Amino acid sequence: MDEFSLIQQYFQRPSSDAVKANHQLVMGIGDDCAILDVPRGQQLVFSIDTMVEGVHFTQDTAPADIAWRLLGAAVSDLAAMGATPNNFTLALTIPELSEPWLQSFSDNLSAAAQAYQITLAGGDTSRGPLTLSVQVQGFVDSGQALLRSGANTGDVICVTGTLGDSRAGLSLLDHLTPDADQQYLLDRFYRPVPRVASGLLIKKYATACIDISDGLLADLGHVLSRSKKGGKIDSAAIPLSPQLKHIAGDKALHWALSGGEDFELCFTLSAENWRLLQRELQQAEPGIALCEIGVVTEESGLQIFQDNKWQAVTAQGFQHFSNE
Repeated sequence: MDEFSLIQQYFQRPSSDAVKANHQLVMGIGDDCAILDVPRGQQLVFSIDTMVEGVHFTQDTAPADIAWRLLGAAVSDLAAMGATPNNFTLALTIPELSEPWLQSFSDNLSAAAQAYQITLAGGDTSRGPLTLSVQVQGFVDSGQALLRSGANTGDVICVTGTLGDSRAGLSLLDHLTPDADQQYLLDRFYRPVPRVASGLLIKKYATACIDISDGLLADLGHVLSRSKKGGKIDSAAIPLSPQLKHIAGDKALHWALSGGEDFELCFTLSAENWRLLQRELQQAEPGIALCEIGVVTEESGLQIFQDNKWQAVTAQGFQHFSNE
């Protein structure tokens, strides 16, 4: 099977409901480039993510889990900008031609694309160590994208969902017969849910936003640094799932602060807008959970209230080249 046959068999699928609804994609798979119409009054938002075997997943990770994690993590970047997903391209490097692997991967990539309402527009395949890169593209009203740099003194710091679950899932990868709590955490690791609906909901209220990929402390640190501000967070306010508390025990808070890859959103907004957003949440679609965890300060640096006192904390997270 050559490259073109591989693409046609596994990735050039019949039009789905998601594809049919994508009127902006003029030309997708089948030509040298994809062609996209950018709607009037909107801007194109795009980002690229890469996953490498041995770094982001193990050799025995199921291709279905790789597909969901790959696309979910990438679409999360669009959610953090308050953008609506539109299309993505895929660069796939595989060590050998395994039809069962490709079938499972492509089937689940298609299912994930349907779930996130995003269309595969093209890509490339090659031979080599298993490496996958996805570039996602979406749209946002001109001048309305959420950035990391807009936090103001006195703003409330909030997060979506619960934190630390993915790191707990990572710790369970060697468990072959997980119970319900372990399976929940494994799913949170392998199948992150990009908070697109939350990003769209908070867009008109938030002053800054980021998705939590490197850990809450590190990613909040990026927002505060870009905004030239500091911050204080309350350890008791960090949202932790019952499953995390059960599995992680005393490590739960540490994993929530520094574990990373939760792909929840961390955002800031004024106290007044936080009150308005809470009202709107009452009419929002089910499943959107937002939690206040702290406040933006004029003084630089990040502090956490823990053990009945304020403590300075270093905003550290995962770094690919930390040993160099």
